[in-house]
Amino acid sequence: MPTAPEGLPRTAGELRAAGYAPRGVKTEMRENLLAALRDGRPRWPGIVGFDRTVLPQLERALIAGHDVVLLGERGQGKTRLLRALGELLDEWTPVIDGSELGEHPLEPITPASLRRAAELGDELPVTWRHRGERYAEKLATPDTSVGDLVGDVDPVKVAEGRSLGDPETIHYGLVPRAHRGIVTINELPDLAERIQVGLLNVMEERDIQIRGYSLRLPLDVLLVATANPEDYTNRGRIITPLKDRFGAEIRTHYPLALADEVSLMRQEADLPAEIGDHLLEVLARFVRHLRESGAVDQSSGVSARFAVAAAETVSAAALHRAALTGEDPPVARPVDLEAVPGVLRGKIEFEAGEEGREDELLEYLLRRSVADTARGLFAGLDLSELGRAVVDGHPVATGEQVSGRDVLTALPELPVLHQVAERVGVGATDVPGRIASAVELALESLYLAKQLSKDAEDDRAVYS
Repeated sequence: MPTAPEGLPRTAGELRAAGYAPRGVKTEMRENLLAALRDGRPRWPGIVGFDRTVLPQLERALIAGHDVVLLGERGQGKTRLLRALGELLDEWTPVIDGSELGEHPLEPITPASLRRAAELGDELPVTWRHRGERYAEKLATPDTSVGDLVGDVDPVKVAEGRSLGDPETIHYGLVPRAHRGIVTINELPDLAERIQVGLLNVMEERDIQIRGYSLRLPLDVLLVATANPEDYTNRGRIITPLKDRFGAEIRTHYPLALADEVSLMRQEADLPAEIGDHLLEVLARFVRHLRESGAVDQSSGVSARFAVAAAETVSAAALHRAALTGEDPPVARPVDLEAVPGVLRGKIEFEAGEEGREDELLEYLLRRSVADTARGLFAGLDLSELGRAVVDGHPVATGEQVSGRDVLTALPELPVLHQVAERVGVGATDVPGRIASAVELALESLYLAKQLSKDAEDDRAVYS
């Protein structure tokens, strides 16, 4: 964690003299969000495709001071969005030095901190906590207990000789330890219903009760949870009283625009070899076709992680080919797309009636995505000259053992090749791999339009 700046108040007295007034975490986030809106500053780094849908709803919920449920299928960026909430907190906030729950020096809430504040007065020591320490995240699992979330008796403290009725024998759970911060619970319906009941007081009365203790702590937390719509009927559900206590339920979604899907892959994927936007567009269209296909279980969804993994697979295939052919720099070509269906088939849930047809479906939708992308990129461009050159004695081979230079040298010098390269943003004097990637896409589009044949020969395919 970063180190707190020098010169900040170090006692309660100095803090009071400097004018630091306590304010609730929801008020703090509201004021920081409104300031960012007024100044036009970016508020959600790394969040793609939600600008006009999810984010305005979430911002209104935060301004209203509501606890929030994000509802959506897997891989829609819900967790990423939760983690971005921490950026709306103050960068540094004062806490009582040594306090278990990070209480404000001017508003202690636990018996121990209240006693120290009474004894030390203005000399109560103050330390500063970074906003990164004020965000707590819990993945809900069936074995999560009330003690994990709220707290329980600490047997070690009891063994030290303290009375069971002493509130200081309590070991606090995740929620009270997030006092003055954000608590997020991923996959909330996976929590057993009796565990969800333990959150009711936190959300309505903003306090906790532990094993019948007469201890009530006025907690100050923002509670945000995620859920998959399918969870309401399959693995579990959010109990009605708890669901009623959330002020807002916001539906997330997969990227609506093709450009957003491409931007997401470019942002999230680790690409060891270069992959052009035209191939990322093919993958984006492929993912969208999968999300629209009746053969795919849409209640499970096709995660954005599938698109990211697909981009990484294509890039890895290009790097593998470059190692065999000595190409430098390694550049992905359409032939590398063939690696995607076999590697990523297990990331898709198919409908029951599609058993045995999975590979056929994936290959068909990938070919369709290539055709759609080529149609858009080469619209208005006459590729017949390229087709005639191949038919008139210049067959072009591609494959794992074929370099980009080999693809280009198989063809005569044609004006249309420069036009094809230009359409995908590649210059006529660029490296051979980039030009070959554009040319190969044009050849594949001619094959899919039944203007060329494509024959498999060992580990190669030949356009002829």
